[in-house]
Amino acid sequence: MSQDKTVTIDGNQAAATVAHLTNEVIAIYPITPASPMGEWADEWSSRQQPNLWGTVPDIIEMQSEAGAAGTIHGALQTGSLATTFTASQGLLLMIPNMFKIAGELTPAVFHVAARSVAAQALSIFGDHSDVMAVRSTGFALLASNSPQEAMDFSLIAQAATLESRIPIVHFFDGFRTSHEVAKVKSIDVSIMKQLINQEFVTAHRLRALSPAHPVLRGSSQNPDVFFQARESVNSYYMAMPGIVQKVMDEFATLTGRYYKLFDYVGADDAERIIILMGSGAETAHETVDYLISQGEKVGLIKVRLFRPLNSAALIDAIPTTVNKIAVLDRTKEPGSDGEPLYKDVITILAQHHFSGKSGREKSKFSSMPKVIGGRYGLSSKEFTPAMIKSIFDELGKEKSKNHFTIGINDDVTHTSLEYDTDFMVEDSDTYEAIFFGLGSDGTVGANKNTIKIIGSQTDNYAQGYFVYDSKKAGGLTVSHLRFGEDPIRSPYFINRANFVACHQFEFLETQDVFRHIEPRGTFLLNVPYSTEETWDKLPLKIQEQIIEKELKVYV
Repeated sequence: MSQDKTVTIDGNQAAATVAHLTNEVIAIYPITPASPMGEWADEWSSRQQPNLWGTVPDIIEMQSEAGAAGTIHGALQTGSLATTFTASQGLLLMIPNMFKIAGELTPAVFHVAARSVAAQALSIFGDHSDVMAVRSTGFALLASNSPQEAMDFSLIAQAATLESRIPIVHFFDGFRTSHEVAKVKSIDVSIMKQLINQEFVTAHRLRALSPAHPVLRGSSQNPDVFFQARESVNSYYMAMPGIVQKVMDEFATLTGRYYKLFDYVGADDAERIIILMGSGAETAHETVDYLISQGEKVGLIKVRLFRPLNSAALIDAIPTTVNKIAVLDRTKEPGSDGEPLYKDVITILAQHHFSGKSGREKSKFSSMPKVIGGRYGLSSKEFTPAMIKSIFDELGKEKSKNHFTIGINDDVTHTSLEYDTDFMVEDSDTYEAIFFGLGSDGTVGANKNTIKIIGSQTDNYAQGYFVYDSKKAGGLTVSHLRFGEDPIRSPYFINRANFVACHQFEFLETQDVFRHIEPRGTFLLNVPYSTEETWDKLPLKIQEQIIEKELKVYV
């Protein structure tokens, strides 16, 4: 691979590509939506594809995620480079081993397709409730926002964990990023070898348990020493954010892709900003660019390294002109007076403003910015530019609602913000197509091939996202394909389609297939009738919409 080579793959494959090349033991147990990472690694090892050091990684499938984590813990203690892939309840089953791995300062990366933890019901879809449940384990938490970042941060995490000795949960939004097919720039093996410092790999190997140099591990401690020993890791956690930023800078030198612990996007003199992490940050980025073009003074901070949280880096990222901040969490903690990222931002700002704990003699701000918090996107609930516009509008009010929800109608406790569903920022130069299919009828597979062909055989940027419910086979599938000359930052459903295809005739009666098609758009229908008799078989409502919207129809 050359440095500039592009591949059209999803976030799972992007992360697995790097994980397989930078590890020797991969212990797995399948769980949606992280399963494809293990499947890819298993396939590559079965084909005898080597890692960076010329050996084929051992793939070990256990009987539960707890077993996978135990296997990783054991492999790490032998000096192996080891990883796993998981999500949701699977990650929770790993918690006991995670405490041990982190407590023993053992470098490792767990790749997590972040997914809802079952509460009032099970959900296979994405939010951050699982990764928020492991905040206290001692693992660092590094967030990717897109398939490109899933690949980049997999490598950055591996390099940073080896140097810092702090294990890392590298996570990205389940289904939204893990299953989104996009055109990404691959990373050359030579670049990986440059970024992974062999000295730190050797140091990890020398710490392995061995009869040649015996050490005491897995001991029991009493009140006389446990507290002191627990605090002894502080210097490692204090150093880690600097190490991650250094690795990000080295990565930028090698690839031209620049990242910071907290990336700011927006107006230099922004007065209102949003802070969040995950795929929603891409939607916010797109919306902020649009609002700035309309004269708004707004901005966005993308959180990369959530643990350990570097307060000075966050303060540095916030423009001095900011007076109102909305912090968005993709999780709910019932009974808490705010979700995790919101409370962290409040604490950092208060410490900075009132006690100078971020290392400054005086506050960066003339007065402490007002901060409100909100929840969005639980279980992959849609998060659109219209919702982000609503949040900025709320910040502009004299009295802004705190602890709000966005994207639902909470008619019980009235937490939700209203938003204009007609507000859109999508690029008119991007071609957008929607396909309706039946689970297992081949629609999703065909569309994955289509978007990969467009991505690999043309200069266009491409994105494919495939919606299906937990029934999977036999349920409705909706494929959303975008492509165009400009980068695509739209991790949400298509609202203005140039092209709509319906692969099951009966959907004309049950689905609003024309809801998002543009006037004079193209409609493709799979029919069991001849062309001549098709028109008379169409429902009257469909005939009226075809005429009203002046659609081009193919059967």
